[in-house]
Amino acid sequence: MERVRQSPTDPAFVQDPYTFYDRLRPLGPLAWWEDYAMPVAASRAAVDALLRDRRLGREDPFPPARPAHQAGFWAVEDHSMLELEPPRHTRLRGQVLRAFTSRRIAAMAPEIAALAAELVAAFPTGPFELLDAFARPLPVRVIARLLGVPEADAPDLLRWSNAMVGMYQAGRTRAHEVAAAGAARDFTAYLGDVFAARTRRPGDDLVSQLLAVEAEGTLSRAEVNATCILLLNAGHEATVHTLGNGVRALVEAGLWGAEPTPALVEEVLRFDAPLHLFTRYAQEDVELFGHPLRRGQQVGLLLGAANRDPTAYAEPDRFDPARFPDAPPPVGFGAGLHFCLGAPLARLELLEGLRALMTVPLRLVEPPRYADIYHFHGLERLVVETAKSS
Repeated sequence: MERVRQSPTDPAFVQDPYTFYDRLRPLGPLAWWEDYAMPVAASRAAVDALLRDRRLGREDPFPPARPAHQAGFWAVEDHSMLELEPPRHTRLRGQVLRAFTSRRIAAMAPEIAALAAELVAAFPTGPFELLDAFARPLPVRVIARLLGVPEADAPDLLRWSNAMVGMYQAGRTRAHEVAAAGAARDFTAYLGDVFAARTRRPGDDLVSQLLAVEAEGTLSRAEVNATCILLLNAGHEATVHTLGNGVRALVEAGLWGAEPTPALVEEVLRFDAPLHLFTRYAQEDVELFGHPLRRGQQVGLLLGAANRDPTAYAEPDRFDPARFPDAPPPVGFGAGLHFCLGAPLARLELLEGLRALMTVPLRLVEPPRYADIYHFHGLERLVVETAKSS
């Protein structure tokens, strides 16, 4: 197995990881990334195959000892379906899908469109930061409505979410870990009050439905809590980055003002994915593409690299919505057992969000820069102005 070095916090890599991915693909289905001390897959074929390989999973068969200062974080994360394997994952996902249905999501389209239009109407004159004005409030307010928590609490939800996902950033520090554990405890305490209120007065919201499933004895309180936190953290974080990255790509490609279509949304998801590295563990001794791996060995799936694989996408570094629906779908939502159950909501938010944004001319005021948050990939700020300011 070929070995390569590349710091995930190197400023040049943060701004352009795709040059490194282009170096990786010719090395074979797997290459050893020294900085992570694990094999990684960069081609679309290899990433897709490993996402579907049931011999790999999210659970570490030999979990390391966890420092006491991380306890609050793991008290939540250990019950998250994203980190579980069958049979517990099967039971939990099945019960959550009873509440998180495609019909329920589709019915939110008018609400999402109205909320997006409201945010666009409030854009100030002169330059402003689009992530704060639109990309962050849209998904967090949508998930707040879906869960049945007050939209006024969105700043707290955002703060807790940002702190918790810091546990998955390259180069995290003890300070990040303490912040994540504290955010998890605060989020849990907040949801405890929400659960008490919904137990007294159930509503037509996701929290009420999950509590009803809990009352049947098929979900625990810890699982309901972890599910609500997962839906916010996973849905919000990825959608914020995708909206920001997508606006940049559309403006720079000269396509601002194009008709938002499902094909355009797929190209936004493919071209500059919000999550670049997704890890799994060998659940048994396995051989992957001719390379033996011991049980417990971690494997990295480079989703951002797979979405720019030239064997799957012609001229992959060119933003071209016309490649869909003929091109294979992006791999950002995963595949197989852990395919993202929030994918329909994310696609709907992107479609309605871009549809509202496209009603105003936007131009970039300053060169966008990506934040140092790998495994994620998103802008630290996106300063724009509209025709209102001219």
